Amino acid sequence: MTSPAPPPAGDRPPPPPRRRPGGRTARIRTQVLDAVLAELGETGYDGLTMEAVAARAGVHRATVYRRWGDVGGLLADVLDAAGDDDWQPPDTGSLRGDLAALNQEIQDALTAQPPIVAALIAASFRSEKADHAQRRLWEDRYARCEAIAARAVRRGELPPDTDARRLLIAATAPLYHQLVLLRTPPDPRLPDQAATTAALAASAGAFTESPPAGDI
Repeated sequence: MTSPAPPPAGDRPPPPPRRRPGGRTARIRTQVLDAVLAELGETGYDGLTMEAVAARAGVHRATVYRRWGDVGGLLADVLDAAGDDDWQPPDTGSLRGDLAALNQEIQDALTAQPPIVAALIAASFRSEKADHAQRRLWEDRYARCEAIAARAVRRGELPPDTDARRLLIAATAPLYHQLVLLRTPPDPRLPDQAATTAALAASAGAFTESPPAGDI
């Protein structure tokens, strides 16, 4: 299932700033989302219940049901909250270095214990709300990581018409394939190897825009 491609940035207004609740509401949200992560790490998606989250958070279950509706709503808010940060992609001074550092962050997150990130990815296949929230988070992270390609273009490491999204997918995909799909033990060499392969391909023009059919 795919969603329509968004219009160019210049053709759409910027999204309104996300309103963050304050005071008691913010405290309850923090308590509940922390409880969701703890429960998800311990029991996985199948063991996650509204009652268990409410009990762990010290919040009445009616409050949890009223605000989040169901488990999918809880997971969606966890993912949305992950996007409310100031994370920026690594800036090491080289394309290969940036991609390798990014891959190391991904490997660390996917192999952390408890396996929260892996559990959230798995949950997105079971909950429509979590799936939509995860897509929003991916879009946010890809948009931020486009800075890696932009810096590389300015340094002369990449052709100006390099497609940043294709480059980022090529660089990071081996991590998800090995750790999420195949569930192989983490290889300390993989982050750098995958980054090096993608950087070499990108510098050779592998991720530039395809020429018109008449020019081939």
